Amino acid sequence: MQIDIITTFPDLVNHFFQFSIPKRAIEKKLVVVNVHNLRDYATDKHKKTDDYPYSGEAGMVMMIEPVDNCIRYLKTKTIYDEIIYTSPDGEKFNQSIANQYSLYNNIILLCGHYKGIDQRIRDYLITKEISIGDYVLSGGEIPSLIISDAIIRLIPGVISDETSALSDSFQNNLLSAPVYTRPATYNTWKVPKILLSGNTKKIEEWKLDKSIEKTKTKRPDLLE
Repeated sequence: MQIDIITTFPDLVNHFFQFSIPKRAIEKKLVVVNVHNLRDYATDKHKKTDDYPYSGEAGMVMMIEPVDNCIRYLKTKTIYDEIIYTSPDGEKFNQSIANQYSLYNNIILLCGHYKGIDQRIRDYLITKEISIGDYVLSGGEIPSLIISDAIIRLIPGVISDETSALSDSFQNNLLSAPVYTRPATYNTWKVPKILLSGNTKKIEEWKLDKSIEKTKTKRPDLLE
């Protein structure tokens, strides 16, 4: 899989992929991540990527020309399944979308900044708008990293035990069951006996019951 991230802060984005699961995925050549500095596609001598809005309100707006130049160039090299803009008013990102995107071959993630982006970018250049929640951040870099991480860990071979990802929260619209590790007893606090029994069928039944119970308590909306 190839992920191309367009940003005005490439160092912030590059740093993320030097650690943990994303780093291992890149080293295994299961994913290619290309980070593109939007300023490289600006045409003026100051490498400007934003300007004042025509409406006269406060804030700065990302200009269409550098974004168009960048996306046009990338599309000469690669066919993309989706060109995604991270925006607070986009479709809410969830595990189902992550599952879907993990099956793609190539995607672009456009990181917004400042007041937002020229509406024509939304109208003519991107194919999808994705939000990570009902709040506003300084830029789209963090949402792009969240989306990338959620996708990468689902790619076959990235996690050594692939069943681990399948038991994560939100798979099948349920929160994950409680998990424990050694020691079996700590400060008189004990691991449930069923998990020590070795009875796989009973353990799976327990995990499902606990998963449903946890979802009912914490996120009943998922069961609607």
